[in-house]
Amino acid sequence: MPDSITPVGPAGIGPVLPPEPPAPQGAEAAGGKSFSQFLSEKIGEVNALQQESEQAIEGLATGKIQDLGKVVSAVEKANLAFQMMVQIRNKLVDAYTELQNIRT
Repeated sequence: MPDSITPVGPAGIGPVLPPEPPAPQGAEAAGGKSFSQFLSEKIGEVNALQQESEQAIEGLATGKIQDLGKVVSAVEKANLAFQMMVQIRNKLVDAYTELQNIRT
């Protein structure tokens, strides 16, 4: 049995081959990171911002840092990053719950 189908008629297009399986899509196909690796990296970045914030507060308290604006900026940056991470976690939990409800 042949692997290809030849067209009927004078068109002479050539054999019609079965379609190839689709190439993987997303970050993994491009040699990128998986979602869990990406998420772990971002959690690490938020943790680093939290630590920088704590160091800035400690530096202000001990007198090593005189610029209050830099300290407030570091604290707010860490706060916003943490709030964003919590909201992303909430969305992931909601999506997981919805998937569980669909399965039942």
